[in-house]
Amino acid sequence: MTSAADRDPRHHTRKMQKKLEEVKQHLREDIEKVDEPQLKAMFETSAEVIGGLQKAFQDYEQKNEPAWR
Repeated sequence: MTSAADRDPRHHTRKMQKKLEEVKQHLREDIEKVDEPQLKAMFETSAEVIGGLQKAFQDYEQKNEPAWR
């Protein structure tokens, strides 16, 4: 049976934001560990894209965008 927390959209959006933050931090840490400029750029670009996803989850939670109202 599904718990009340499992039915709350904020429970899921917050879990996803946490996981996205972990991946974003990992990408940024690994930028310093590699020497290849193209890979550094890919990691930084990926981290930026993940930041955009995090913002989308925040906007959904706060109903900041017309699409989420």
